Amino acid sequence: MMSPGTIAAAADKARKQGQNGVKKMAFQIIRNDISKVSADAIVNTANPEPVVGGGTDYAIHKAAGPELLEARKQIGEIHIGQSAATPAYGLSAKFVLHTVSPAWIDGRHREEEDLRRAYDAALNLAADLGCKSVAFPLMAAGTYGFPHDLALSVAIRAFTDFLLDHEMQIYLVLFNGKAFGIAGSLFDDLKSYVDDNYVSEKNEEEYFIDEYPTVNASSIRPKRAELQRRRRMERERRERESFVGSAPQAPLSAPRPDAHDSLADILKQREKTFSEYLLDLLKERDGKDSEVYKRAEVSKQLFSKILNNPDYQPTKSTVIQLALGLQLDLPQTQKLLEKAGYALTRSSKTDLVVKYYIERKIYNVTFINEALYDCGLPLLKTGLKV
Repeated sequence: MMSPGTIAAAADKARKQGQNGVKKMAFQIIRNDISKVSADAIVNTANPEPVVGGGTDYAIHKAAGPELLEARKQIGEIHIGQSAATPAYGLSAKFVLHTVSPAWIDGRHREEEDLRRAYDAALNLAADLGCKSVAFPLMAAGTYGFPHDLALSVAIRAFTDFLLDHEMQIYLVLFNGKAFGIAGSLFDDLKSYVDDNYVSEKNEEEYFIDEYPTVNASSIRPKRAELQRRRRMERERRERESFVGSAPQAPLSAPRPDAHDSLADILKQREKTFSEYLLDLLKERDGKDSEVYKRAEVSKQLFSKILNNPDYQPTKSTVIQLALGLQLDLPQTQKLLEKAGYALTRSSKTDLVVKYYIERKIYNVTFINEALYDCGLPLLKTGLKV
């Protein structure tokens, strides 16, 4: 059995080999037997006690050989949300990260928080060991009874946050057809969701980009202006239709202007701009601003430009990306969009895709763009039709 000192030496070697750097990548979902995946570390859904269970645990121990169980016994009990490393022995990996996830009870016993702690523990351990790649099963979604869509959502959020500050290739490995169908069924559910909620065959291209580093801006401005004009006309039409049979009413949050108010008095009643409201949201959070724009996949330059200009008018895509970066729920996302003059509507399939993932707490821009691409819809940030 490899001693703790030998494990530390192997980790140090792996860390030094990784100093040349690897491109920061989003994770990949693959179909395979995790015991056959080649990666620096393989995560095992371990039992708290050093015994071999079923499913992934059994497959990994069988492929690694009896030495793995002996090494696992040296660790002893592992608590829920914790992870411990052993050598990988017969596996195509350097380490096995024995990680204990929670069993599903009813959703009111901190199951989601404990599962997130388990993912974080394994990811941080892989980083401490100098790993450049790590393979995960979909933890807790098997015999532990976690709802598949929630288990996937927790995994995606954990990977997304980890990759903000780490360079590592992460694989989410799904083996049998039912397990691999989780991602596929999520997409099928998405298509049904969009079809059920779409109320018009109109999907305006509202997702412009704020900067055009490789595109001739003069060729874009006329198209953009025309699209903005069409969007404005459509909004005016909807407003007219919404007031048929009823008298217009001022928003409850705003004071009703008096007929004798001067223009100066009315202007004093304005609410905060998008930039000002965004600053308030950032102040409410303990995290760093850099985490927000990295998660949103918005450049630091654009982020600074928005914050430093109270009257900045962002594109709809940028607002959505910032909402994803802030991990806002749906009402909060709608309010942020409202500050910029937008909304998520049922007349846009792109909006419905975004709404679908926000409702499921999946805030990964790349993951959402992959779904948009598969649906043939404009992507966030690029605004390109595929």
